[in-house]
Amino acid sequence: MEINSDFSKQAIVHSDRLEWQPSPMAGVERRMLDRIGDEVARATSIVRYAPKSNFPAHVHGGGEEFLVLDGVFQDEHGDYPVGSYVRNPPQSSHTPGSEEGCTIFVKLWQFDPDDRTEVKLNSNEIEAIADSQRPGVLITPLFKDQQEEVRLEDWLANTEVAIAAPQGAEMLVLEGSFQLEEDEFSPRSWLRLPVSSHILARVGNRGAKVWLKTGHLPYADLFKKT
Repeated sequence: MEINSDFSKQAIVHSDRLEWQPSPMAGVERRMLDRIGDEVARATSIVRYAPKSNFPAHVHGGGEEFLVLDGVFQDEHGDYPVGSYVRNPPQSSHTPGSEEGCTIFVKLWQFDPDDRTEVKLNSNEIEAIADSQRPGVLITPLFKDQQEEVRLEDWLANTEVAIAAPQGAEMLVLEGSFQLEEDEFSPRSWLRLPVSSHILARVGNRGAKVWLKTGHLPYADLFKKT
């Protein structure tokens, strides 16, 4: 299966317009944003857990990165409420599920195979920092290494926000809205920008909050399931 698999092209998915697709486990459904492979795949998805649903214990051979969008995600290592950001590196294992139900934004098989850095944090507990180069933008840092940077950005209402992405970028709208040309991006809209991109987002009158990853696309063909 291939969905938005050409990383040299811009990709846009307004995920709330998609039907939920069943996963192999009852009560767990997904909306696929990009994908290369079948059940074991390099994949970016929105995944919804019904109350009391779970996956059996498994190892993440290619790593797993996720952000909790609603509800409480759980595994044997702890509970992860809305705003939790987790990186489970290659060869880590867990038994995921949710007693009350939850929705997560998740990326699989997109790690350097040698990465063993584990991250578990609650973004609500991190103080946002004003971006000195872009007025009206607050940054909540989540992760940074030599290959990529992950952060949340809060954008002031009725402003224009520049995104320079010399090494590519990926965004998920969490709150509010913005426009790119004639396209309106609202919560759960996803955008992937290829290398050497530059955009100017026109923020709506309620502001916007986005998850943003930069720097990773040159490695897209190296760190994936084959």
